[in-house]
Amino acid sequence: MTDQWDYLVDVLVAGTGAAGLTAAITAADQGLDVLMVESTPKWGGTTAISGGGLWVPANPLMVRDGVRDSAEEALTYMDDVIGDAGPASSPERRQAFVRTGPEVVRFLGRKGVRWRRSPDYPDYYPDRPGGKIGRSLEVAGFDTKLLGDWYASSRAKDGIPLPLMTNDVWLLARAWSTPSGFVRGAQFVFRSIGAYASGKRPVGLGGALVSSLMHIVRTQQTPVWLSSPVVELILEDGAVVGAVVDKDGRRRRVRARRGVVLGAGGFAHNREWREKHHGIPGYSSAPQGDLGTAIEAGARAGGALALMDDAWWGGSALGPEGGAHFMLAERSMPFGIMVDANGDRFANESESYVDLGHHMLQHDVPGPMWLITEARHARRYLNTTLLGRKKEWARAGLLVEAPSLEELAKRIDMEPERLRATVERFNGFTRTGVDEDFGRGRTAYDNYYGDPRVKPNPNLGPLEKGPFRAIRVYPGDLGTKGGLLTDEHGRVLREDGSVIAGLYAAGNTTASVMGRTYPGPGSTIAPAVVFGYLAARHAATR
Repeated sequence: MTDQWDYLVDVLVAGTGAAGLTAAITAADQGLDVLMVESTPKWGGTTAISGGGLWVPANPLMVRDGVRDSAEEALTYMDDVIGDAGPASSPERRQAFVRTGPEVVRFLGRKGVRWRRSPDYPDYYPDRPGGKIGRSLEVAGFDTKLLGDWYASSRAKDGIPLPLMTNDVWLLARAWSTPSGFVRGAQFVFRSIGAYASGKRPVGLGGALVSSLMHIVRTQQTPVWLSSPVVELILEDGAVVGAVVDKDGRRRRVRARRGVVLGAGGFAHNREWREKHHGIPGYSSAPQGDLGTAIEAGARAGGALALMDDAWWGGSALGPEGGAHFMLAERSMPFGIMVDANGDRFANESESYVDLGHHMLQHDVPGPMWLITEARHARRYLNTTLLGRKKEWARAGLLVEAPSLEELAKRIDMEPERLRATVERFNGFTRTGVDEDFGRGRTAYDNYYGDPRVKPNPNLGPLEKGPFRAIRVYPGDLGTKGGLLTDEHGRVLREDGSVIAGLYAAGNTTASVMGRTYPGPGSTIAPAVVFGYLAARHAATR
């Protein structure tokens, strides 16, 4: 049989995002021979251009800081928030996620990952049973010079080449309007200048996470093949024993004695699948290589699929170049509202982005949706969507400005009287501090991206002062949420619930343990890391 194989390894890992990197590190730590393959010319996956946070309840840094939390509280919270989402979010998978998370943090910390806690970042439903503030972790700024020439092929280069952290973002968004924002802005500038002055080449957010993990992979001397997609899984007697990998235009048969781990992302840019499962072409911030090839290979091998109709939704703007720009602080800050084509509000603008995305998709008024803001919003808050390219956006018709609300309504084909009525009702809420229609500004999560100087509600500022601005908003996403169905060990399951021996999956290649919601900051990456770890640990026992 040996002469039928081009390569022999213990574990083959497909994908170089958080799921794949963690699986490779864990397998190598178990003394196994590992090969990583990546379908695109760049490594790092969606993780590399993400915020890089991990939602890990009862994590070691919370214990260190004296913040009370427990697995039981986290499970109570997940049960309440997620509810019944089918086998993808079974009690066994939820327990495996919650109880293994702190273990993975300690393991990667011993390997050299420098964890930092985001103490002010709330769960997305902090008022629900078991909800907390400060469960999210991230990685400290990483000096990419440690990766040498290997960093040249990193997808993190597509992100922000500065040691930015999620714990900075919420304050930097109001660096011009609040003392705390100004202080954080100054700290960030000096931190960045200091790093470069000392000869470092720092990166933060998701880039810091994947760079830290890839540095460990390189230290372990695990080979990584770029531009090498898995095109087919090889089965013997119903078990996966290897895969066909397209490397350098030639198909190589790779034998994986312990197993194959698929951590190669979702199908965010597979337009055919998006229209079939979501009813839209897709407006995603995920990399273009996110085409669902690993999901398809797993399904052909007999793997069951779940949650294919869902994604990590959120409002997005489409830039002049056609790329999706995910909106976060912009829609939550005061002095702005979101409206449909009729000029009516339809959701809490400050709510969790996945909830907003669901509300956008469920809203049955045809036509475009808009983020409407007034002069103070533009003057006081950082708009990461535009980033100094206002003229380009305006020329493309994606940004419309006018001196009055009535004129703005006319320019975006909306009844001026109806938009005026919506704004006047909303302005009344800003005076009382209570959004009687959608409850905006009611929770700590809403307030996180608000402005504490605005009273009585940091998310509610009136729309009174021109010029007024409208940015068209689409139901975008950070990636898809559906994929292969897996158990608490990361093993891929068939429709009848039986295990496909030798086949594992993690990350957006799988149906999410978070079901149809988003419990807290880092609810995509944390399960990717945890189930990548569990998959490799289980493969080591085969």
